[in-house]
Parts: sequence; structure tokens; C-alpha cells
Amino acid sequence: MINMTLKQLRYVDALARHRHFGHAADACAISQPALSMQIKELEAALGTPLVERGGRKLRLTAFGEEFTRRARQILREVDELATLARAAEEQFAGRLRLGVIPTIAPYLLPRVVAGITGAYPQLDVHVRETLTPRLIEELDAGRIDAAIVALPVSEPWLQEVALFDERMMLVRPQTDEGKPVPDAADLGQLRLLLLEEGHCFRDQALEVCRLRPDRPREGLDGTTLSTLVQMVGAGLGVTLLPEMAVSIETRSAPVTVTRFPVPEPRRTVGMVWRKSSPLSDQLRSLSEIVRSASADAREA
Repeated sequence: MINMTLKQLRYVDALARHRHFGHAADACAISQPALSMQIKELEAALGTPLVERGGRKLRLTAFGEEFTRRARQILREVDELATLARAAEEQFAGRLRLGVIPTIAPYLLPRVVAGITGAYPQLDVHVRETLTPRLIEELDAGRIDAAIVALPVSEPWLQEVALFDERMMLVRPQTDEGKPVPDAADLGQLRLLLLEEGHCFRDQALEVCRLRPDRPREGLDGTTLSTLVQMVGAGLGVTLLPEMAVSIETRSAPVTVTRFPVPEPRRTVGMVWRKSSPLSDQLRSLSEIVRSASADAREA
């Protein structure tokens, strides 16, 4: 019988995700030599290599790719055993790993986390802020329990619960105050400042302006909504903001914010988790706490 440990499986998973021994070691909180030794010991036990060594970029062997895929299934099941035990407790307690996208996190998190810990004082909330594709990947791998994202995600294995809709607002330089609101066709002709690729809010803004994502355009991409607003204030173009971000991001910039005419473009914010999660009932109850806390935050 081949002798392998769960730690070794986690090390292989980290190596496959980071494609770098040093970064994988940091993620696992061990030294790089220790991680490398554990991988070598696992390869010796298996009798075949998992990693191609010597190239400029770390690659898994074909066997390593398949081994990692199955190892992740095992790790997910192991993690869900612990989750199952938590679900059996009378009180929702322990660690909650919650993912949030960057266009939501700064504006809702303080109220949301306060609402969750107020309702479940024995819950230890760990927050992970990153882009939607990464959050979906981490949900699939069992590294987070739930995520707050823009809907729809449309993954059949995920439970989606809509929390609220919010308007998308037009942000223009202060000199444009009082000017008519451009329609979608006119917006497409303006210098539209967007978040960099990977942000779902970028795709939503392109949809409002009826622009194809692959269409060449003149504009500047930013990493945060704050950067976009400051660029608008400098006269570099126009941008769109989710309504929850307006009061925070525009308070120190010379910009004007305008609502679109009816029907106003909106986005739906919701919470998602694995349908197979043993915490499904608790997470559904938690989504109501998040909904209420979100309403308080948006009205503040």
C-alpha cells in the first residue's frame, strides 16, 4: 500500500495552484526545502514524478495533473467532514471563510461582518477579497465556504441567493455637471474608464454601453474604483460606479454623479455557496443577516 499523508496532498495542491515551490511553501507556511522534500518523498512512494524539473517554468506531469485533480476531491471531502461536524452543532460556530469581490468589499464588509458576528458570536469570520473567477475556483476547492458576488454566476453546483439590486451611476468631470445624460450609443463614443480585465463590474459597464469586450477602444484601465474616479476628476474620461460606492469614492474628487434615465442599469448582488455544503441551511440563514446588514450599509 502506498503511504501518503493529507499534508502531502495539500502541498501538491498548493504547488499546482502557484506553479512555484517558494510561493507554494509560503502558502503552506513551511520552508521551501521542506515542501520540496515532501514532494520528492511522495513521488518516491508513487514511483513516478509529479513535477517536471529543470525547465524555466514549473509544470506538472500528465500524471501530476490527474493526481492533483483527484487529490483536490479528497481534500474537499475531508474539509467537508469538518464542516459536517460544525453543521451538527446546536450553534453556528467555528471558522466561516467568506469571499467578497473588490467592488463590494470596502463598502459592505464593516456592516456585514458586524451583523454576522452579532447574530453568531461564536463564529470566527475570515474574509477573502479577490475576483469572481478566483472565488468560484476557491469555492470549488473547498477553500472558502461562501462568497458575496454579482449575480448570476450560473454554475450548476452553486446555490445562488439574490440579496439586493443596486443602480449603476455615471461619473463625469465636475465641468459636465448639468449636461444631459448620454444614451448607450453616445456613451460608447466617450472615453470610458474601466476596471482591468477579470472584474465582473467591467463586463457590466461594457454591457451598459453596448460595447463588445473584444472591441478595441481608447481608455485607461484601473485596478480600483477609487483610481477610476480620480482619473475622471483629472479629466481623463468618464466611468460607471455601483451606487454603494458613490458616497465613499466621490467625496474627494471633482466629479459629478448622475443617474441614468429609466430603465436604469442595475446589478444584482448575491451570496453563493456549494449546494453540497453541509452548512447549506446555516448559510441560507446567514444570507438573511447579510441582506439586512447590506440594507443598513446602503442607507447609511
